[in-house]
Amino acid sequence: MSTTQTKSLLTLFDLQGLVFGVLMCSLGVVFLKAAGLVTGQTAGIALLLSYVLPLGFGPLFFMIGIPFLILAWSKRGAVFALRTVMVVLGISAGAQILPPYLSFDALHIGVAALLGGACSGAGLIAIFRHNASAGGMTILGIIIEHRTGFKAGWFQLGVDACVFAAAALVLSPEQLIYSFIGAMFTNLCIVWNFDVAQSGTGRPGYGRATPKEPSAD
Repeated sequence: MSTTQTKSLLTLFDLQGLVFGVLMCSLGVVFLKAAGLVTGQTAGIALLLSYVLPLGFGPLFFMIGIPFLILAWSKRGAVFALRTVMVVLGISAGAQILPPYLSFDALHIGVAALLGGACSGAGLIAIFRHNASAGGMTILGIIIEHRTGFKAGWFQLGVDACVFAAAALVLSPEQLIYSFIGAMFTNLCIVWNFDVAQSGTGRPGYGRATPKEPSAD
């Protein structure tokens, strides 16, 4: 990797954005897990499997994401891939470390869905803006938006539908409904607040074309 790429990877500005994104996504997982909910994408698959397998969310999340990390390297380059590896490792660790330090005497399932969705949405937007992803299908979503303009949030919502079809075999109807609400909230946050032109800038709106002023004629 060149010196320029190395500097780009280790920029303090990007690091703080990725750390924020990792913390928010990890907190989102904590809310969802505490209420027995799932979300979409790789995180949803890992959460769902953690309910039926003797493995925690963190190890499952990392293992499922490995093939997509290879895709990220080949399609988006080394910097994007290495940042994504950092994010995936961070969320995997954060989701394991945070629960012992957080306890809920009362956590309504609807509040857990909304807070989990909001935290995840805010975290993913921060991660996307700093030229990374949370692994899994989010990588495909960003690649598709780059190439076709089809919103990553809408793509993720479609993938979520498949995840929830599988979740219907494990969760109660109430858990399934609230899980879907939380995942929809996450994806709508991304659709409404992120544009692929912001990727790699960290700043909302940067990279977009400047609107043309009306002609004086």
